[in-house]
Amino acid sequence: MTPDSRVKPMTTLAMKPLPENIVVAAKLRDFADLLDSQGADGFRARAYRSAADVVARLQQPLGEILAREGRDGLVALPAIGTGIAGAIAEMIATGRWSQLERLRGEMEPEALFRSIPGIGPQYAHRLAEDAQLESLEDLENALHSGDLHIKGIGHRRKEMLGATLAERLGRARLRTTYQPQPLPPVSMLLDVDRMYREKAASGELRKIAPRRFNPKGEAWLPVLHARHDNWHFSAFFSNTRLAHELAKTRDWVVIYFQAKGQPEGRCTVVTETRGPMAGKRVVRGREDEKQLKEPV
Repeated sequence: MTPDSRVKPMTTLAMKPLPENIVVAAKLRDFADLLDSQGADGFRARAYRSAADVVARLQQPLGEILAREGRDGLVALPAIGTGIAGAIAEMIATGRWSQLERLRGEMEPEALFRSIPGIGPQYAHRLAEDAQLESLEDLENALHSGDLHIKGIGHRRKEMLGATLAERLGRARLRTTYQPQPLPPVSMLLDVDRMYREKAASGELRKIAPRRFNPKGEAWLPVLHARHDNWHFSAFFSNTRLAHELAKTRDWVVIYFQAKGQPEGRCTVVTETRGPMAGKRVVRGREDEKQLKEPV
């Protein structure tokens, strides 16, 4: 079967729409609408709408394609790249989509992690706050790369987590070894950080009301979407518990980045408080790379 044979032209579609596919297509369109309303360029929105159209016309349930062919089966479809395939896999496996929830201000990673057997409130809190993880894909990447270092989560528990993730996401995965994804240059990330802080200070950005740590439901969190070369960026002030406790919600900037056809990545830019870079903006985890040495 050729990839295109699974998609019927809209004008000849005679079968009843598949509920699973329609739900995913609706979320892809919602994401495109949010990108438009939050000032992103039209390129990303068009890409997600094109993917939604393909998904809505599929003659097979997405879950069946994932079970039989993994993510490669999705990427083989028109308008579906690696990044959107990953989003679809997350929706099929968990019923949620962290990127959409983020733009809506609805992210609750602790609730997501509590859904994993063997992970109670304490460990869910540590994964979300201490490890700064937001999704099952974040957790999977941390396990594969060996970067998960949380008190109480030793080798045995990591094996349990890996087995559980394999059960929930494995049918959508073909990867057996960890492969680092490409990263944008530090200078580019610092440009996005500077642009975000300047536009936020001048009131140019659309604001959302995050659900977490926001009892009054105020729309205080500015959102920036930007494009640079082959990279797409979304930037937000950090809304973690630690950022609130340390009064860094106007200093720490979380930048999500994605190159065409690649999975999404994330980094945090902060003002360094010690050492030779004190007072300068740095990308956490990449301090040994050449940083743009400019004051805040």
